[in-house]
Amino acid sequence: MWQEENQRLVIEKLSDMLSATDNTYADKLTTLFDEAGRIFISGAGRSKLVGNFLGMRLMHCGYDVAIVGEIVTPSVKCGDLLIVISGSGETEQLIAFTKKAKDIGAKVVLISSRAKSTIGDLAEAVFQIGKQELYQKVKGMPMGTVFELSTLCFLEALISNIVWEKGIPEEMMRERHANLE
Repeated sequence: MWQEENQRLVIEKLSDMLSATDNTYADKLTTLFDEAGRIFISGAGRSKLVGNFLGMRLMHCGYDVAIVGEIVTPSVKCGDLLIVISGSGETEQLIAFTKKAKDIGAKVVLISSRAKSTIGDLAEAVFQIGKQELYQKVKGMPMGTVFELSTLCFLEALISNIVWEKGIPEEMMRERHANLE
């Protein structure tokens, strides 16, 4: 019984967060992806893991994607897009990445739980997941869990929209999927 109650609490919280997220974000992010030379994705901790999900899905969709911090990540250039995923928008390492990308001429967007932050002030756009008041302590969802799970669900829905709108066949996505696993 406790498991069903906890599952219900998590699903309801995620539903509330996604309902409170601006429904124009999908189209805006898709346009940014389509206009970018290459897409770089950064985050720290669990937000980086959410970024890894996004990076893999974008690659499946045919975008040129790199995850910041991997040994084979190329240098960012003018015309590229840096996606920063940070609940606080205040992570020092991500601020440094943002400044460097901006100095080079890349566009930077922040996906965050906050509308205002240091990274948000530097970015071309901020995509706030949910509303700040919904991030109060939630039973069983500690330390950023609400942001990370809500962001993951939002981004998976975004990818679903890209696949649908662009008519990307699953067979093509499977051809792009890693085969050394």
